[in-house]
Amino acid sequence: MKPKKHVAMLSGGKDSTAMLLRMLEESCPVDLILFCDTGLEFPQMYEHLRKLEKYINQKITWLKAPRNFEYYFFEYHPQRKNPVLEQYAGMSWPSPRNRWCTGMLKTRITSAYLRDLRKQYELVEYIGIAADERKRIRNKCYPLVEWNMTEKDCLDYCYAKGFDWGGLYKLFHRVSCWCCPLQGLDELRQLYFNFPSLWNQLQKWDNTTWRQFRKDYSVKELAWRFEFEKEWQEQGGTLCGKLFFTALKQELERRKAMI
Repeated sequence: MKPKKHVAMLSGGKDSTAMLLRMLEESCPVDLILFCDTGLEFPQMYEHLRKLEKYINQKITWLKAPRNFEYYFFEYHPQRKNPVLEQYAGMSWPSPRNRWCTGMLKTRITSAYLRDLRKQYELVEYIGIAADERKRIRNKCYPLVEWNMTEKDCLDYCYAKGFDWGGLYKLFHRVSCWCCPLQGLDELRQLYFNFPSLWNQLQKWDNTTWRQFRKDYSVKELAWRFEFEKEWQEQGGTLCGKLFFTALKQELERRKAMI
């Protein structure tokens, strides 16, 4: 019989952090803490992880893909079902139907590491899914569900322990890869106004790839929209209704005509 190894899966967000802190607080067995770095986390997230490691006085095992995001984005050339796309190099921006970044930079790397561990150990994997996310549950161990801790409970718990992610959760509902095109407009708006250097990188990538950032907006068009929204609100307007969207459409058309 293989010995057991208890593995806490750490994304670095509020839920997995709360899970880890409470497990250690209650003396639950934790033999390995596993974090997979996509290279696309907010700077505050990396600061959080270093602070967490120091707080718990236990090493976090960092995994990372041998190739980075830009390699897959610009260079990697997979076999494509659509022959029209054969002319393009790189995977470009992920889409709802092709979240290649998650697979290449996270899932495959973590799965391979765990697969090797299973040759020696019987793994008990702890996943930080909150009690109000039960639809995501699979056949693993979910301490937060057992403790009935919701997402709000997790955030409050972490705040009480002194972890605030440099204010990220004051701006974003979820803190994941900053460049994800699957974020909502609210998150992208916060990125634009609060993280100009990251936005500039987003713009650079969008300028030099073959697929537009989002189906409805390029990065440049999003910037135009957010600046127009700011001016509109300063003049007393609200960001809803036919009047706003008609004016927004006209503004975007005006900007495009000037290029």
